[in-house]
Amino acid sequence: MTSNESNRARFGPYEVDLHTHELWKYGTRLKLVGQPFEILAMLLSQPGELVTRDKMRSRLWPSDTFVDFNHGLNAAVNKLRDTLSDSAEAPRYIETLPRRGYRFIGQVEGVETKPAFIPAASSAPVEVQEPSPVLTIEPEFLIQEAPRRWKTQPSLIAAAATVAMLLAGLAVWWVRREPELSAHAMVQRTRPLVAISNTFNPSFSPDGNAVAFAYEGERGQGIYITRVGSDQIQQLTNSQGDCCPVWSPDGRWIAFSRRTNDEHHIYLVSADGSDQKHEAEKALGAQPAALTVTVGAISTERKLDPQGVVPGRGEMDWSPDGHAIAFSGPHGIYLLSPHNNDVRRVVETPAGSDDWGPQFSPDARKLMFVRNRQVGEPDEIWVVSASGGVATRLLTERGRIASPPQWSYDGNSVIYSSNRTGHPSLFRVALDSVGTSLMISEAGSPVWDPAVSRRGYRLAYERLLRSLSIWQLDLTDSKEKRPYLLVSSTSDTDQGPGPQFSPDGLRLAYMSDRNGTMEIWIANRDGSNSFQLTAVGAAGTPRWAPDSQSIVFDVQSRNGEKIVTMNLHGGGPQVLASGVCPSWSRDGKWIYFAESDSQGWQVWKVPSAGGTPVQVTRQGGHAALESLDGKYLYYAKNGLAEPEIWRVPVNGGEETAMPLIRPGTWASWQVVEDGILFVGPSLGHQAVLSYYDFAANRTSTVAVLDRTPFWLGATTDGKTVAFDQPGREQAQAMLVENFR
Repeated sequence: MTSNESNRARFGPYEVDLHTHELWKYGTRLKLVGQPFEILAMLLSQPGELVTRDKMRSRLWPSDTFVDFNHGLNAAVNKLRDTLSDSAEAPRYIETLPRRGYRFIGQVEGVETKPAFIPAASSAPVEVQEPSPVLTIEPEFLIQEAPRRWKTQPSLIAAAATVAMLLAGLAVWWVRREPELSAHAMVQRTRPLVAISNTFNPSFSPDGNAVAFAYEGERGQGIYITRVGSDQIQQLTNSQGDCCPVWSPDGRWIAFSRRTNDEHHIYLVSADGSDQKHEAEKALGAQPAALTVTVGAISTERKLDPQGVVPGRGEMDWSPDGHAIAFSGPHGIYLLSPHNNDVRRVVETPAGSDDWGPQFSPDARKLMFVRNRQVGEPDEIWVVSASGGVATRLLTERGRIASPPQWSYDGNSVIYSSNRTGHPSLFRVALDSVGTSLMISEAGSPVWDPAVSRRGYRLAYERLLRSLSIWQLDLTDSKEKRPYLLVSSTSDTDQGPGPQFSPDGLRLAYMSDRNGTMEIWIANRDGSNSFQLTAVGAAGTPRWAPDSQSIVFDVQSRNGEKIVTMNLHGGGPQVLASGVCPSWSRDGKWIYFAESDSQGWQVWKVPSAGGTPVQVTRQGGHAALESLDGKYLYYAKNGLAEPEIWRVPVNGGEETAMPLIRPGTWASWQVVEDGILFVGPSLGHQAVLSYYDFAANRTSTVAVLDRTPFWLGATTDGKTVAFDQPGREQAQAMLVENFR
C-alpha cells in the first residue's frame, strides 16, 4: 500500500484500518494497540519488502527513550503474531529476516473506506450487517462480484471445467493451510464493549451487531448505542435517570426507562438518532401531541402512557412479535402496547412477594421473571405463558438475583446473576436439568446485567471495575510523608500490579492488563517510558535478578502455574518449574518458588539456568525472599490473609517464626538492607507501614496509608516504597464473542 491509497487493507480473514487503528477478523474486532499495531502498519505500508529493525527503532522508540529495544521489539512482534494466529516457524504473514528485520508476505489488497457505524439522523432504519459466524471458510478469490452470462461454447465449457477443478484444489489447499480457523473462531473472547467506563444495562439489537446501553460520565448521561467492534458511540438521550434500554424487534426503536420524581416512566426513541417527527408518528401510530422533544435531548422521544399503571422498576423487555413491552408494576407483571397504550396484567403477584425483570423467550411464547419473597427466603425464577395464566417456578436460587435473567439464544437454558459466591457472578442452568447450574463469569469482579444476542453468538454483561494504580512513598526524615501517583490504572482486576524496583534502582517492573491480558511491564523508576515485556497471558509476581537484567515471574497456563524467566536484552521466555511466587537468590544461582501438595504450600528452589527443583521448607511456606546478605530466606507461612513470616538459613537449618512481622497479605512485605518493611491493617480502614530492624529485633511505625495495599515493593536501601491503591469503582459493559 502507498500513502495515497485507502486507509483500509485486507489480508486473509483480516481487515485493518490504519487511520482508526482497528483490526477485524471476519468482522469481529480484535484487541491490538500500541507498538504491535504500529509494526503491522509499517509492514503493510511496504508489503513484500524488508522493514529494518533500525527503521522500527526510530519510529517506535525515540532516541531519548530508556528501553531495551531488542527485547521490546521481540515482545511486540510476538504479540502481533499471536493476534494474527501466525508463527515465526511457518509464517503466513510476518516473515523474519534474521538480524535485519521483518517482511509482510501475505496478499494485501486495499479496501474502499466505509463510514463507521454511527446511526445517521434520518428516517431510514438502522442499517447493520448480518452476522457471519465462521463455519465455512471460502477463499476470497472464489467469491464472484456479480453473476455474469456466458456463452455456452464448448471451449468455454472445457475451460470452465478446468478452472472449477483448479479452484476446488485451491479451496482444499486453503482449508488445509488454515486448519485452526474454525476452532479459533469458536473460542470465547471477552473484552470491554466500548473503551469507556460507567456503562450499564447492555442490550443487543435483533441482529446482534449493535448494543444499546446507559452511560453516566463526562460525555453526558443517557442512552447510547454502538456497533460491536467499534469504539464510536451515538448518544440518543440526555437525562440522568435513563436506563434499561431494549430494542424493538425490527431494530428501529429503543424503549427505555426514565426515573423522575421517584417514578419510572417508559419512553421510545429512534435507534438511528432520528428526530423526524413525521416518521415517528407514522411508524408508531402516535398522535402529534404524544411526540415531544425534550430540551437537551439528542433525538425525538415518545412517552408511553400505561393508563395509570406506574412501573415499579426500570427493567423491561420488548416481545419478539413487537406487540408488547413487558414491565413490572403494582402487584404483577404487565404488558403495554407501544402502538395504542393498551395495558393488561399477565401475572398477579402473591401477597408479600415482588415480581420483576420480565423477559420474553425467543419464540415469544413464554415470559420469565424474578420473584422475591419475604426477607430471609430465597429468590426464585418463574415462567408464565406470554398470554397469561398460571405461572410455574423454574428454579430457586440460594443467593440474591441481581438483575433480570436471560434466555439463551436457543431458549434451552437461562443465564442469570447471583451473589451466592459472595459477590454477583453469572450462572447458567439448562432447562432440562434445572438442579445444576454452572458459573460462567470471570472470577474476581462482580458481574450482573447479562444480555444475550438472538443472533451472532454474543453475550454482554456489566462488571464492576476496581482499577488499581501504583503509588510511591519516599521514606525520608521529613515529618510529612505523602504518597504520590507513580503509574495510573495498571489493572482492572484485583490481580495487579505487583510493583518491584530493580536492584540498581533504575527501573520498575509491574503487572498490567491494559492491552487485554495480564502481562509484565517495565518502566523507568519514575514510571515513564513503559513497555510490555511479556506476551504470554496471565503473567504475574515479577521479581528482578540481582544484576537487574532479567525478570522471573509466574504464568497461569492450561497445564497449571509455571515459573518463567526472561532477559531484558532478548530471547524468549524460559520455563523452569511448576509453581508460583518466584524470587531470585542474591547470588543469582537459584530461583525460589512456592508449590502446593497434599500437605499445603512449601518453598522450593530451582537452578536459574534450569535443572531439578529442591525442596526448602517442610512446615509450610509461600512467597519467599532472601536477605540481601544471603544468609536467611524469609517467607510467608501460607497464602492466606495476615500470614506469619518465618525464616530458614539459606544453607539449611531450623525453620523459625518471626512474630514481630505480620503483613496484611503474602505480598505486602519486602526485605531491604537491614530489615523488613511490611504493611498490616490497623486504625480502622487505614494501614500502617512498619519496619522490622534485624539488629534491634524491634518493629517501628514508618507511615500510615489511606488504604491497605495487597502489594508492596521497596528499593534495596529501604528509602522508597511502591504499593497498589484502588481507584474509584466504575461499572463497565463487557462483550463475550462466540458465546454458545
